[in-house]
Amino acid sequence: MPRNLSAWMDLTVHLVVMLALISVLYFYNEYIAAGAAVLWLCLASFARERCADRSRRFEIYFKNVLRNLGLMLNYAVEGLPQAILIVNEEGRVQWTNSRVKELVGSAVEQDTDMSDVWPGLIVKPVWGTEGEYVFMHEDRYFQVFHEPIKSPLAGQQPLMALYVQDVSGFEHLRNEYMRSRTVLCFIQIDNYDEVVQRQTEAERTALLLAVNQQLDNWTKAHGGFMRRVAEDRYIVLLEREGLDMAMGEKFEVLDKVRQLTNTNRLPVTLSMGIAVADSQTMGDLGSQAQAGLDLALGRGGDQVAVNIGGKTQFFGGRAKAVEKHTRVKARVVAHALREIMEGSEEIYVMGHHNEDFDCFGAAMGVAKMARQLKKTVHIVLSDMNDGIDKFADLLHGKEEYENLFVRAEDLTDAVNPNPLVIVVDTHIPHLVACPELLDMTNQVVVIDHHRRSEHFIKNPLLVYIEPASSSTSELVTELLMYFEDNMLLSRLDATALYSGIVVDTKNFAVQTGVRTFDAAAYLRRSGADPVMVRHLFRTDYETTVALAEVKARSKLYPGGFIVSSNPKLCQNGSVIAAQAADSFLRVEGVRMSIVAFQLDENTVGLSARSTGELNVQVIMEFFGGGGHQNVAGAQVKGEKLEEILSRVVDVSQDYIKEYDSNESDTESGRKEAGQKG
Repeated sequence: MPRNLSAWMDLTVHLVVMLALISVLYFYNEYIAAGAAVLWLCLASFARERCADRSRRFEIYFKNVLRNLGLMLNYAVEGLPQAILIVNEEGRVQWTNSRVKELVGSAVEQDTDMSDVWPGLIVKPVWGTEGEYVFMHEDRYFQVFHEPIKSPLAGQQPLMALYVQDVSGFEHLRNEYMRSRTVLCFIQIDNYDEVVQRQTEAERTALLLAVNQQLDNWTKAHGGFMRRVAEDRYIVLLEREGLDMAMGEKFEVLDKVRQLTNTNRLPVTLSMGIAVADSQTMGDLGSQAQAGLDLALGRGGDQVAVNIGGKTQFFGGRAKAVEKHTRVKARVVAHALREIMEGSEEIYVMGHHNEDFDCFGAAMGVAKMARQLKKTVHIVLSDMNDGIDKFADLLHGKEEYENLFVRAEDLTDAVNPNPLVIVVDTHIPHLVACPELLDMTNQVVVIDHHRRSEHFIKNPLLVYIEPASSSTSELVTELLMYFEDNMLLSRLDATALYSGIVVDTKNFAVQTGVRTFDAAAYLRRSGADPVMVRHLFRTDYETTVALAEVKARSKLYPGGFIVSSNPKLCQNGSVIAAQAADSFLRVEGVRMSIVAFQLDENTVGLSARSTGELNVQVIMEFFGGGGHQNVAGAQVKGEKLEEILSRVVDVSQDYIKEYDSNESDTESGRKEAGQKG
């Protein structure tokens, strides 16, 4: 009786003590001692029998448990509501319980690859970890809990336990809930003033009626409700299911509305800001939709900005930004900028990292405004290319430019508290010459001509973004016209601005409008020197050879797309890539060019150009960059140039294929509209 050994020993101790007491009692009274001895014998006999009985009961219980334990464990494992799979690292089954057959529909044999049975079941990405995920198979949802099996035996094959259960009911309910979420959409005719200009009341009414019909048909087709709130603005309410349908169609309503033209053959374009309700209030939802609309308009219009879960997706953006015919906004911004400058003690002007001529020229123009007000001003520079180095040498020794330039790495905490920072030719925080400077102040002004991206400098005092403008230098030139009546530009200031316009317009061949030539004429009257500009643009022999090598390495793809690369790490890599991308556009039939170059040991740069038909900004945003419809770029860290180049080709070909497909549909629609007319 091993289990009762301890109890019997305890009873023995008690019986011995009692026997000793009886022995002592014997010396005092023999009769009482004899009675006690009889009682002790009875007690000892009872205790022994009791322990023996408990031992027999335990032995029976122990034998029953051992005999049935395997059956009970097997029943418990097989009767669980979850399917259990033991798999190895390759995802091959080593053991399963019977529930797997119920979920799969047939028995799963040992060493079966589960990806053949459930393609959505993943093993390698979660190997060795604990967690859960949900996958879908044939309209059913399965939740998987995965956990590695820790084996005490050394050298044994590592295994993982997967606990799978059908959660289709819950997932279908959750999806139904998500599909019914409220979607708020703000829509605006972004070129309304230009479209209705010089039209009769009848023509204007007919055009707006056609736009209303297209939007109303689109809204009804997606189960929504539309209300016109102004001549050029609409509010649409949808459910998430209708939004998903519209996203799947790439918002084809933009193309249908673009087919509508006024008597001057100017197409109508729409911009949309869309927000999906999550846990925010309706007020926050409206703010998100308005922010999306502002973002779409800031990117040039004719596109949709969809905010889902804090992330923004863009659709459309194929039409060119329309140049405004008046400078009313430029005059208002110039006066506002003057007031901001007058209230500041120290002003810093900076552009993007690795400045180009447009960035440098715009900075020089803004610095001229500050010097006109006799304010302390500095232009913050990062790495300059050869052309900008030449221009800096021209300014050397001239008193009015003394201490004008500072290097980004030389800026310290000695900067005056809360200075005014004016950012030109970019609006993305991490691309500026000195991002730390933005953290030192809450007074920031942004002047840019690139289409607005999702990443934007936080809380600027003033924003002046005109995607239809040829360059930031053009915008700054217009601001100089209205900044002060007695504004007189020096020859060097005018030449810096003129060089910026020349570079970004490719010698006035790309993205030029009436206001571009007006700005150039103003700068020429102020003394801008084209001969000096040509001198600045001259390159050395090594750069010329490297440019020829990039051109020789190019490859032409169907659809008018040329791609090339410069794998060598050289000082003017970005300039060579930009010049190569520009030169490729002069090839017959080419619509877009992209050149990849090694910016540094860990960074690959991309320089993209377009004739205007395709939007290279959309492609560069895929790689974390941005820019303009015709000129854009990106920087990718931590990847090899060959891998990035392969992705560039794939993304560009998909974009061209989709664009050409949509354009053919649009052209057929226009022909049908013309036949009906």
